[in-house]
Formats: sequence, structure tokens, C-alpha cells
Amino acid sequence: MKPSLTRWLADYGMIFVLLLLCAFFSVVTYSEQSPTGEAAAKQVIAAIGGQFGQKTARVLVVVSDQPDDALFAAKLARDLGAPIVSVVKGQPKDAREALQKIAAAGGKLDAIACTQVTGAWLVFADLKTDFPALGEPRVITPRSYRWPNFLKSENLLNIANQIAVIAIVAIGMTMVIITGGIDLSVGSLLALSAVLAAKFIRDFAGGAEASAFGMFLACAAAVVLCGVIGGFSGAMITRFGIPPFIVTLAMMLVGSGFAYILAKGQSIYQIPDSFVWLGRGADVLRLPNAVVLMLVLYVLAHVLMSRMKLGRYLYAVGGNREAARLSGVPVQRVLLFAYVASALLAGLGGVIMASQLKSGSATYGNMYELYVIAAVVVGGTSLSGGEGKMFGTLTGAFTIAVIQNGMNLTNVESYTQKVVLGMVILGAVLLDKIRQR
Repeated sequence: MKPSLTRWLADYGMIFVLLLLCAFFSVVTYSEQSPTGEAAAKQVIAAIGGQFGQKTARVLVVVSDQPDDALFAAKLARDLGAPIVSVVKGQPKDAREALQKIAAAGGKLDAIACTQVTGAWLVFADLKTDFPALGEPRVITPRSYRWPNFLKSENLLNIANQIAVIAIVAIGMTMVIITGGIDLSVGSLLALSAVLAAKFIRDFAGGAEASAFGMFLACAAAVVLCGVIGGFSGAMITRFGIPPFIVTLAMMLVGSGFAYILAKGQSIYQIPDSFVWLGRGADVLRLPNAVVLMLVLYVLAHVLMSRMKLGRYLYAVGGNREAARLSGVPVQRVLLFAYVASALLAGLGGVIMASQLKSGSATYGNMYELYVIAAVVVGGTSLSGGEGKMFGTLTGAFTIAVIQNGMNLTNVESYTQKVVLGMVILGAVLLDKIRQR
């Protein structure tokens, strides 16, 4: 019973920790919420219909300049059914001017449809006294409700979208660490890939008028060039026996330097608006495309590591390199594959980040190598090699993202966040050592 419990905790313990973190941040961010956009408009439409009858009420719609308020006004205009006297978009002074204009024309109002924000404007505090000619209009706002800020759908999607790049790069890092190595160059390769993709689009694919095929070729070239650098790192490690820490540290500096040289210290932003499709678009179940790509890559990586000969070779090399060699495992080729895969995925992460930010800059990926290594270690992959799972890495990436997001929601200062994340990483490594013993 005890060995099976230990095994269960080793395999699924981080999932349990992640669920506990989600539950904790759900409790501490539980607060009063106000519906926005079309959801708020549905409540207001129902309230107006119940109090006045949608076909007879004369309604003034008042919203601010926020995007959600535009959706609120559009939904009312489309589905209210009652005559809308006017739609006010702007500030309290704009609402006052509209009320004065209606009163001067001898108009009457039954209801003023507002969001929670506009309904609290002082201009509506005493309508009967300030605008007696309007009759007795009622200010209709959506009802508030209580719900955790952490569990709001937009926040959960934000967590997934923000962690997508780190999680994708962590796939390659997991393979490298399982072989007993380390790759410190992924952050610099991410920046280099973003710069290369943006530069190729600007200089060779037509810039802001680039076609989809041109952008694809530019991004593919950037990813492949990162893979070449990864191959160089792997060759230095396998052919000359240089420690991975030293080789990838050198490539980290080289990659960062090339990124700054190519970008000339500036951001490259002369790229089409459609380039953001990969980083910001959402075509499948309203999930961001970057998140969908992340999930697909993790499924493929899981199949590779658990069902294919190459995956078993990676584990064998990390567990005992000499025994793997004597068993016929092509150790050098396996190590080379791990570093090339890590570099290619770092390059893909750079393309995604360039798409998210619609530009390429040498400053992208700063400190990402540490966040990626943290995700892998927190996910249960042993720094000693030979042990780890892809879905554990994904869990580790989301654990770090949830901790950061939860601390942001609870207004924890950035300096304290670094302390907390450092302790989380140290605790994960300590648990790994205890488990080994």
C-alpha cells in the first residue's frame, strides 16, 4: 500500500497541488462581480420588459467608451424591441447633454439603460429634480453577483495564453533534462527567432503586405535556424565532451548578441495585422490558437516519450549513459536530437511571442530559460536525468502561471513574487531529492 501511495504522489501529486492552488485563489478572490457586454444587456432587456413592456418603453442607452460597453449597446439596439430615444457613448457630461436635449424637445423617458459603471454616475442621482420634464425615468442596471475573480473565464484563458510559450519551450527542455543535460540558451533563441521572423517578413516577404505563405516561410526559416544552433550545441556536447552548462551558456550569449545585431537594438514591427492569428486568434472552441497548438504538441510529445523507441532511448541515456551505450542505444544521436528539439521549440516559442506582440525584439525571452527550467522541475522531472513526464511539465507550467496570476490578483508586489517562486522551485527540487532517497 505504501509503495503504491508513494508512486501515486510522484505521478499525480503536482496535479493535486495545482488544484489546491486554484481552490485557494478562488476563495481569496471571491468578490462581487458585475456582468458586462452582452450578458449585462440580456439582464437589462429582461428588466425593461418586465417593468414597462418592451414595445412601449422609451429608453435612453448610456455607456462608456469601453469595448464591452459597445457590445452592451449593440445588443440592446438589436434585441430590446422598445424605441431607443438615443445612445450615449462617453462621459457623464455627454449623458447630461443628451438628457437636456431630450427635455428641451419635450420628450419623455421611461428607462435609462446603463452598465454598472454608468449607472453610478452622479448625473442620474436625482433625475426627478434635475430633469422634471422627462417624467420619472428609472435607471436600469444589470444585477451584480458574487464569483471568484480567479475563475472568470477571461482570467483562465489569460493564464493559458500567457503560459503557452513557456510550456511549449518546456517540452524540449524536458527532453534535455531527462537525458541528464541542461539548455540555458532557450530564452536567447526565443528572442532570436522572434527577430528573425519579423525581419524576414519585413525584408523578404513584403512587410505589412506580406501574404500568409510568405509569413509561413519566414517563420519556418527562423525556427530552422534556431534548430541549426541547437545542432551546433549538441555537436559540441557529444563530439567534444564539453559540459552542456558551458555550451548552452555560450550559445545563450551568442543568440542574444545576434538578436541585438540583427534588430539593431530596435523592435521590428513592419508586419501585417494578420500575423497575430497564431498568437491572439481563437478558432477552436474559443481557445487561443497558441493554447491549442500547445496542447497538440504535448499530446505528440507524450506519445513520443511513452510509446516510441526514441522516447525510451532518452530515458535510458539519462538513467545510465554507459549502460545505454552498451545496450546498443545511439547515445550521441539521442543527445543531438534532444538539443535540436529544444532549440526548434524555442524557435517556435519566439514565433508565437512575435505573433502575440506583433513585433520582433531582442528583449523577448528575458529570463525565460529560468521559468522553463522551473516548469520542468516543478512538474517532477529529475535534474539528475532519467525521470520525468511531459504532462508533469505541463502541470508545472500551469502551477507557476497560477501562482503568478493569483499573486497579481491579490496585489502581491513583484519583489515578493520572486521570493515565492524561488521557494517553490527550491521546494520542488527538495521533494525530488527526498523521493530519490
